[in-house]
Amino acid sequence: MSDKGSEKFRILSLDGGGAKGFYSLGVLHELEAMLGGGPLCERFNLIYGTSTGAIIGTLLAVGKSVTEIHDLYAKYVPTVMKPWLPSAKTEKLAALANEIFGDMQFDAVRTGIGIVATNWAKERPMIFKAEPTQAHGRVASFVPGWGVRLADAVQASCSAYPFFLRKTITTSDGDTIELGDGGFCANNPSLYAIADAVEALGVRRSAIALISIGVGVYPSPKRAPLGPAWLANKLPSIQLLQKTLEINTQSMEQLRKVLFEDVGTVRISNTYHQPEMATDLLEHDLAKLNILRQRGRESFEEHEGRIRALLV
Repeated sequence: MSDKGSEKFRILSLDGGGAKGFYSLGVLHELEAMLGGGPLCERFNLIYGTSTGAIIGTLLAVGKSVTEIHDLYAKYVPTVMKPWLPSAKTEKLAALANEIFGDMQFDAVRTGIGIVATNWAKERPMIFKAEPTQAHGRVASFVPGWGVRLADAVQASCSAYPFFLRKTITTSDGDTIELGDGGFCANNPSLYAIADAVEALGVRRSAIALISIGVGVYPSPKRAPLGPAWLANKLPSIQLLQKTLEINTQSMEQLRKVLFEDVGTVRISNTYHQPEMATDLLEHDLAKLNILRQRGRESFEEHEGRIRALLV
């Protein structure tokens, strides 16, 4: 049974972080169980996601269970992250998006959604939404997802240049737009989600219940010397991107606390210092990714009382 008719306006926000999304899936596994095991699209009024969070969030929004999403991640993430060349990674990412979403349009989503990408030329966010009520302007000309497929919107949100090539879309108006990863704007998209709820949808701050799920914070891995992965980790552009995304995540969270301290929120993204937890967004070792999922489930347990008090 849906909980979306209750007095609370529930928001689920999912960070970017590549393969580290396995941590988010661990948290979501427990969250889904706590809320009765039904589709999370029936439990949340709005689901926002960036990059890997966009993949997970969109799958949730079309009615997939967390277990189904985990199975897809276990099958596809290693094949997407393992290639060395950005062109090969991009090809694998596009194949993944097409495989899991096909030709689905934005009318397939079963709850409010926000898929965060970056307009590369304008250097500003471009957020794919399904309902005109979420628009902050130009409501009369609103087209769900600007007329593109879910697969294209999700791939755009995940186009973490220079790991991946940027994604070009063509809107229903015939505009050609080059997009980059949403993490350049909001790797933690919770602030954007609250803005939608308060400013566009007119939800009272006191009615909002936000669950913000990160991907965890880990030591940097020490790659085997002289291989492609080692070289990738040493490139200044790659190091800068990883640092940029981490700083963006923390700055958005700090800003949320300043602007919306009164909005009921539980933030879940634990920090790990043990050397054996070293990883990054390019991780493709399933054994390590399974450990991240386990840590996500444990993190949920630490916050379970606050989550239950906020949502139930």
